Amino acid sequence: MIQRAFGMAVVVVLLYVTLVFTAAQFAAVLAAQAQVATASTASPSLDYEFFKSRVEPIFLKTRGDHAPCYACHSENANLFHLARLSPGSKFWTEEQSRSNFQSASRVAVPGDPNASHLLLHPLAPEAGGDPFHSGGRQFSSKDDPDWKILADWVRGQKVDTSAGPAGNNQ
Repeated sequence: MIQRAFGMAVVVVLLYVTLVFTAAQFAAVLAAQAQVATASTASPSLDYEFFKSRVEPIFLKTRGDHAPCYACHSENANLFHLARLSPGSKFWTEEQSRSNFQSASRVAVPGDPNASHLLLHPLAPEAGGDPFHSGGRQFSSKDDPDWKILADWVRGQKVDTSAGPAGNNQ
């Protein structure tokens, strides 16, 4: 009788160990699948070089009868703030550009231009933009070439370096 009870206990322990081992393997498989799914659906990253070479120049452009973005966004402490240019400079230093990148990144939703304040706030309401922007409507539609550049950056566009150091993604 003792031998039979011992045998049953061994069987129960073996079944338990097998169950735990199988559950651990199953959990590991699920975790690996979740990592693959997350990696494939993860938001694209915002590219600093694309920002510096293609996006930042837009902030200095005079658009029609509107002041450039820089005129207001370097003077205030809004959520989107651009560094002030050094006296006599026509473009930002590396440190200033990095600061601008961080500021613009706060108002961008990587992978989703239509949810990004950076793109919606200066866009005309008729085109899906915010109802008010004190700097006026910088973009009358999403077909504006500069709006498209901003959207490309938010979608994770990278600088095309295949043309060498001066190459860009036009």
